[in-house]
Amino acid sequence: MINKEIIKNTVIDPQNNVSYTMWKDVPVPFFMSVYFFNILNPKEILKGEKPMVEQRGPYVYRKQIQKDNITFHDNDTVSYREYRKYFFEPSMSVGNESDVVMIPNMLVLGAAVMMEKLPYAVRLMISSTFKAFNEGPFLNKTVGELMWGYDSKLVDFLNKYLPGMLPSSGKFGLFAEFNNSNTGLFTIFTGKDDIRNVHKVDSWNGLTELTYWRTPQCNMINGTAGQMWPPFMTKETTLPFYSPDACRSLELVYQRSGELKGIPLYRYVAPKTMFANGTDYAPNEGFCPCRQSGLLNVSSCRHNSPCFISHPHFFNADPVLLDYVQGLHPTEDEHGLFIDIHPLTGVPLNVSIRLQLNLYMKKVSGITETGKISEVVMPMIWFEESGYIDGPILTTFHTNLVVLPAIMEYMQYGFIALGLVTIVIATLVYRRVKRTKCDVGATSDGNLSTSTKGEKDPLLQNDMD
Repeated sequence: MINKEIIKNTVIDPQNNVSYTMWKDVPVPFFMSVYFFNILNPKEILKGEKPMVEQRGPYVYRKQIQKDNITFHDNDTVSYREYRKYFFEPSMSVGNESDVVMIPNMLVLGAAVMMEKLPYAVRLMISSTFKAFNEGPFLNKTVGELMWGYDSKLVDFLNKYLPGMLPSSGKFGLFAEFNNSNTGLFTIFTGKDDIRNVHKVDSWNGLTELTYWRTPQCNMINGTAGQMWPPFMTKETTLPFYSPDACRSLELVYQRSGELKGIPLYRYVAPKTMFANGTDYAPNEGFCPCRQSGLLNVSSCRHNSPCFISHPHFFNADPVLLDYVQGLHPTEDEHGLFIDIHPLTGVPLNVSIRLQLNLYMKKVSGITETGKISEVVMPMIWFEESGYIDGPILTTFHTNLVVLPAIMEYMQYGFIALGLVTIVIATLVYRRVKRTKCDVGATSDGNLSTSTKGEKDPLLQNDMD
């Protein structure tokens, strides 16, 4: 009965009021916490010394998610676009958006690496362009400007004469293209034909596979859209999902069991092989050109800029990366990502996705802005997207998936006990009734025999007379 109800309510169907609303509007509060790596020794870095950074933050933003353009198809799939907005939460933040931090200038140091193989004269001209627009190797901007964009004459120049070179046509910011945007056109299975396929991605932006990477396996779009998974999970089940922001499919693995306010859960974490290079983990060869393990080269889907994704503070990465930058202290509790999921329904109870954005930078001859910078993968920011079920939703979840199943479990044992008692009573009654009938039968036979002995045969009596 429980399994049938779960299947019924897990299918993506507007008639399932509660589950459909949860899927469509995601009522669970989500937050994005952003940490900046503030550069402490910019002059020394230009001389070739090791970068020193200090972590600043968190700067916390409430994330509002809503699905729109929802269209159901005849093949038991549904298409939608998910829109997201971010709102700064001062009370949850350590600092304000007006705080000033220093990070590498991606427009200069990133472009320098991209132009490294161009003729020397062209590189000199690029360097002159940087100087003309007063662009240096480092940015000293407010958090708000770095997040959502700042005015730059160089950006205006590039957008006018080299359209499409930058990801945004307006202001240049690390998250400028994320706010008030959508994650693309997802088409996923509703689960009506097979509950094992519910939430799994059929296509993204009309694609059933990607074109960013070098092997078919790496280009596969696997798993769900990263919000819910099929029900009836086991400890052997993995958690695959496609992330447009990471430009690839990711897969988490079971770590341990636990509870959230009485609700059973499985914790899934990132395996060490997630961002391993092709040498340490052959299936990842398609994500190369690679550097040290723990770095994902996303230049192929980020306008060829030398950007790398990793876990925060290079957690689970090659230890040599920590030798190149001073001020990093990775720990699993603070920097490991995880998803706590209710295995019976596939609904996440507690989510914490943590990723770090890094810039590969080095000295490039002809571009004087790079000075004598040593070759380094420089951490810029890391962010955590988190959310957990609480309040009325948690109460409803606990009632339907913990209390009621427990009552039904006790009821089944109660019915078994009642059945056994009924059988015993019925047996005893049957035996008693049978014994009573036997006693009554024996008494009747005895009375008949006595009566027969006491009477005389009238014919015999007449003869005697």
